[in-house]
Amino acid sequence: MTIFESSRPKAPGYRFAENGIKAPAEETVPPGFRRETPAALPELSEIEVVRHYTALSRRNFAVDVGFYPLGSCTMKYNPKVNEDAAALPGFACLHPLQKDEDVQGMLNLSGSLLEALCEITGMEGGTLQSMAGAHGEYVGMKLFRALFRARGEHKRTRLLVPDSSHGTNPASAHLAGFEVVTIKSGADGLLDIAAIEPYLNDTLAGMMLTNPSTLGLFEPHIREVADRVHEVGGLLYYDGANLNAIMGKVRPGDMGFDVIHVNLHKTFSTPHGGGGPGAGPVLVHKELMPFLPAPVLVKKGSRWTRDWNRPDSIGKVSGWYGNTGVLVRAFTYMLSMGGDGLKRVSELAVLNANYLLAALRNVYDAPYPGPCKHEFVLSAKTLKETCGISASDVAKALIEHGIHPPTVYFPLIVPECLMIEPTETETRETLDNFIAVMKSIADMAQKTPDALHNMPLNTPVRRVDEVQAARRPLVSHKMKKEKTDGKP
Repeated sequence: MTIFESSRPKAPGYRFAENGIKAPAEETVPPGFRRETPAALPELSEIEVVRHYTALSRRNFAVDVGFYPLGSCTMKYNPKVNEDAAALPGFACLHPLQKDEDVQGMLNLSGSLLEALCEITGMEGGTLQSMAGAHGEYVGMKLFRALFRARGEHKRTRLLVPDSSHGTNPASAHLAGFEVVTIKSGADGLLDIAAIEPYLNDTLAGMMLTNPSTLGLFEPHIREVADRVHEVGGLLYYDGANLNAIMGKVRPGDMGFDVIHVNLHKTFSTPHGGGGPGAGPVLVHKELMPFLPAPVLVKKGSRWTRDWNRPDSIGKVSGWYGNTGVLVRAFTYMLSMGGDGLKRVSELAVLNANYLLAALRNVYDAPYPGPCKHEFVLSAKTLKETCGISASDVAKALIEHGIHPPTVYFPLIVPECLMIEPTETETRETLDNFIAVMKSIADMAQKTPDALHNMPLNTPVRRVDEVQAARRPLVSHKMKKEKTDGKP
């Protein structure tokens, strides 16, 4: 029941004392904005309102509530010390228009964060303005264009994107004005070098990819790919969504990448359920630094300043200077973990993923049976063909067991795909429970498939008609009208 449907006449949760002061509506509200009738606001006591919204909050799933193996999204636990740091008044109460000399603490944190990210990724400079991963991709593509424009290489319009890439990669490249060319993966799920050969010429702008890929596979020939692209004057872009798998082990800059975005809200805590918050810093090699979005953080002596005098800059790409709350959380996470701790993060993320894959690859189809990096893909293809149970059915059944579903139907090259990422923060007990639940779902698919078609059963919202939800969504509340004389 909604808060409107719970309303009762004359049950407000407030009382304003009479003070004898009246402000005529004609003096305070312009005629075109005055209401002719009172607003249809619900009438409830304060405790009823509090209980209603508290009950709504319990309907949300979060990494603090249960296991969240959302492949490629790295929904890891966010230590609460990060929240404490971000809530410090010196950070939380800043205004973006304050002068540099008044915000040295935040500028110092931002500059130190950039330096740490450069060290982790093998880059030489960057910007914190990008508000999310896809925004970082777009900024990276604008940097590509700026460099080619400066070189006078206007023919470079083609951008290669593997078919296993994140869906935002081709979208970002297209928005930046490039012609996107999809490169098919080989039978082993890896990039087929022969497939890029026809495009290695003076029309090539570059290539976007992540390593390891969305299939959880590390591209062993990445240096050869980088060399071939660079030989013809192209650039390499690294999608940093999967950085959690390689921190302290290998750096994108050392692989040959020229530009990278880092999803701080994935690798460096701050889970991003519900579409935010995010932060996607973009890091570059020296050749691209003149084109970075203005202002650029510069250290002069012991103090930091924002340098606006950047004649070759692609311009400002954010309303202010980045999502500072996420920046503070990420830097707190780095300081608390240290270099050895970040390396251990990747080791445990890879260990957990391989533990799950080894336990489930003979229960579900495993198109790439391992070893994997931080995530892996399974397929419900056989279940669909033999029992009529789809990847979506498996996902709904996981909800019934209190587990957030993995990413489904992506990457598109795997039919009935289930992309699973356990992260490093989950215990063996949690992983064993997930294994047991996945096995029970596969067993139920064989014995009682119809039961799976109806799940989830014990959740506030049960299975919906997804086709109608997409085509005819109800995005606002409509109060039910009482019936009188048999008529609505």
